[in-house]
Amino acid sequence: MSDSRLPLDGRAITTMVLLCVVWSLQQISLKAIEVDVAPVLMIGLRSGIAALCVGLLMRARGQRVALGSGRWRAGAVVGALFATEYLLVGEALRLSYASHVVVFLYTAPIFAAVGLHARLPDERLHALQWAGIGIAFGGIVVAFVGHGQPATSAAPSVLGGDALALLAGATWGATTVTIRCSALSSAPPAETLLYQLLGAFVLLLPAAWLSGQWHFTPTAPAWAHLAFQALIVSFASFLLWFWLLRHYLASRLSVFSFLTPIFGVVLGIWLLDEPAQPSFLAGSALVLAGIVLVSAHARLRAVLTPRD
Repeated sequence: MSDSRLPLDGRAITTMVLLCVVWSLQQISLKAIEVDVAPVLMIGLRSGIAALCVGLLMRARGQRVALGSGRWRAGAVVGALFATEYLLVGEALRLSYASHVVVFLYTAPIFAAVGLHARLPDERLHALQWAGIGIAFGGIVVAFVGHGQPATSAAPSVLGGDALALLAGATWGATTVTIRCSALSSAPPAETLLYQLLGAFVLLLPAAWLSGQWHFTPTAPAWAHLAFQALIVSFASFLLWFWLLRHYLASRLSVFSFLTPIFGVVLGIWLLDEPAQPSFLAGSALVLAGIVLVSAHARLRAVLTPRD
């Protein structure tokens, strides 16, 4: 059966750019409001609200979680991984800059590609992808080495936050591998999203309380950021992403993923007045180049391969 999904058009490109802006703003938002709301608490709260919205939407569509399918076991693992990822993100944001966190978090495709290479024969990496992985990790080294001569006393903390963000990217990659290699690979997207959101809600609220990140000052900006995080980031943006996947070729859409860390760096510097460190910018450029090589290798090989 031929794939009936459409090639990219203006609507898809515009939507993907908008989604990348929204996804980059989630870290900016968490960092901007951390004085009023602790990042881990915010993520836990937004996940609970978004899970309720997804559950109501599934009910309206006549969908339900089929416990007899056994997918809930993989769902529990994915939920725990998702919670761990965002626990690391929340801790990283307390120590580092939002622009750093978004770049290191979006190394996830690199870790996912390596994990899928080890698990699925159809996902074996090609030479161009291995080159991309090498370039990306070279970029990580460049970005981290820039802290070797700290310009401020905060630099060691920033380095620790960057390491946590990188670990969050690895955890996100592990989540992708788990979904692809389990019963969730055939589950409706809303069900998979529900498992992730419920895991974050159930696990992050106790984590926030135990770690002392339980403060929520009910200011107007705090409520506005919570609404943005829950309704726009965790609910609407992912539903829109799933809609795009149903109508357009996933291989074409994934190429746009590299825009998110670019927007994150630009918006972090612009909106939060974060420093534009030359070593971090150079390392980020290498990381993004590596991600493009790994994610878009099929198209690049098609372009580079001479035609008869």
